[in-house]
Amino acid sequence: MAAKRPDHWTSKAYTTSAPFVPRLTSTVLSYLSPKPTDHILDLGCGDGVLTSQLASSVPSGRVLGLDASPSMIETARSSYLAHHPNLEFRIQDCTRLVEALASHPELDGQWDKVFSNAALHWIMRAPATRESVLAAAYAALKRGGTFVFEMGGAGNVAEVHTALIAALVAQGVPVLEAREASPWFFPSEDWMRTELEKVGFTVEKCEVEYRPTRMTDEKGGGLAGWVRLMGAEFLEKVEEERSEEAVGFVCELLESVVTREEDGSVWIGYVRLRAVAKKL
Repeated sequence: MAAKRPDHWTSKAYTTSAPFVPRLTSTVLSYLSPKPTDHILDLGCGDGVLTSQLASSVPSGRVLGLDASPSMIETARSSYLAHHPNLEFRIQDCTRLVEALASHPELDGQWDKVFSNAALHWIMRAPATRESVLAAAYAALKRGGTFVFEMGGAGNVAEVHTALIAALVAQGVPVLEAREASPWFFPSEDWMRTELEKVGFTVEKCEVEYRPTRMTDEKGGGLAGWVRLMGAEFLEKVEEERSEEAVGFVCELLESVVTREEDGSVWIGYVRLRAVAKKL
């Protein structure tokens, strides 16, 4: 049996280092266009901030948030369940969503909308999961249902991605192993459109937006906090006592690349891939 992976996620770390993720969602939510009676399945719901907003928008419907992190689900339940009787959260590894649908018939083919924000690039990291995750989203929907998502697209956070690989190489990790340490998959628009169609979807919209994003000024946040949280699986490749050395390497290497001259603010190059796909 494979060793259980550590749960790096906490709501506190997320809100310190990346609070912009649930905030910068106006476009994808406009594409989702929740109706009051919608039943919505949220894949990779995190600490439930956005999922709870969805519950408010479907007072006569239902929202179920799934996430692999016990810490994030615990936070979501304690923060939002008391306020939303139509909301539920479950711990679920969404890379195994096909198996979850098979063992929980109440999830299969029951949803008006399947939604995901900033999660599929984690869920679909392993090549073996990619088609199965999209196929599971298709299976979860009712006929006429819609899959709406936003994730990292090709070139997302390229400067930090490169610097993290370089930090591992500087610590003696072979370059191929350093590349494989990446926990992300950032597909192109063409790749995603083709794969959605392969599992049966009719793609109504598939687009990419380059959206430079400012790092927080919070203590414990900023670029270093982002690297510690989002790059945690890279940092597992170095000895624990040297992980901060690797974080410092990334920040020092990127300082002149990501810092704006006019005010010293730090920005990294987010690329967002959004899609709207129908199950006809």
